Amino acid sequence: MTTDLPGRSPESAPSLLRSGARVFVAGHRGLVGSAVVRSLAAEGYEVLTRDRDRLDLRDGVRTGEFLRAVRPDAVVLAAARVGGIMANSTYPVQFIEDNLRIQLSVIAGAHAAGVQRLLFLGSSCIYPRLAPQPIPESALLTGALEPTNEPYALAKIAGIVQIRSYRRQYGASYISAMPTNLYGPGDNFDPETSHVLPALIRRFHEARVTGAPQVTLWGSGSPRREFLHVDDLAAACLLLLERYDGEEPVNVGCGSDLPIRELASLVRDVTGFRGSVGWDTSKPDGTPRKLLDVSRLTALGFTPRITLRDGIARTYAWWLEQHAERT
Repeated sequence: MTTDLPGRSPESAPSLLRSGARVFVAGHRGLVGSAVVRSLAAEGYEVLTRDRDRLDLRDGVRTGEFLRAVRPDAVVLAAARVGGIMANSTYPVQFIEDNLRIQLSVIAGAHAAGVQRLLFLGSSCIYPRLAPQPIPESALLTGALEPTNEPYALAKIAGIVQIRSYRRQYGASYISAMPTNLYGPGDNFDPETSHVLPALIRRFHEARVTGAPQVTLWGSGSPRREFLHVDDLAAACLLLLERYDGEEPVNVGCGSDLPIRELASLVRDVTGFRGSVGWDTSKPDGTPRKLLDVSRLTALGFTPRITLRDGIARTYAWWLEQHAERT
């Protein structure tokens, strides 16, 4: 049987992913997957990928065939259908069904192919809407979910239970990590499907370019959110693959949060918008607060390196470069 390591120091924990191992990253073109690829490659791991037009991860048969053919040493399951409140509210069927299919295909396919190590990436939205703050991993399934992203959250909870089941029934060295709100290079800036931070960057940038006097944002601005740069998440993923083998999921965050109103002010400054900010309180706020208890990850030696202001500036610069290439 495998053992849980959160109480051990990084020096005493055994390495669970050997140097130079072959790692398949599912979802390598997304925000998380692309960062994980960069981190693994920088540390000397052999990274395996497959484009979506060649492999639909919702197809369990083809996914299983692929994994049996390449036989990676480990899998990072970063593929998912993701989006903000608007996208979740508009496409609830796709958010639950696509994510369930991806998870079933990749996790079951990895086991059938004899993959020894797998990291499943969930989301902090798995926790109850009114969970204690900061949210410990033990809060899972102790209360009602936030209605605006319930289908996505339920799919991710199913993934955690699937990982736990493979550990209990087969002794598989599979683990789960629950990241907080992420941002960075590779983020989605689409007005209809983006999360809050890239949406704010785009809104304030376009308002500055057009000379708009005001930007009106959804909700009251009072909910508090935690944000982690995706490169810090990738570093945490590598640490977990190398040093953690517990049944319980591990929260991944920075350990601090701020009101959306303050986040908007920060993005406003970074983008150079000088107009006013209004709030449409007829729109939903979502979960009041969502700060993760990251003590389990901290005990393994993780400390984020990228400050929020610096991370927003880097992300804005990246988006401007991408935007310029398309115009």
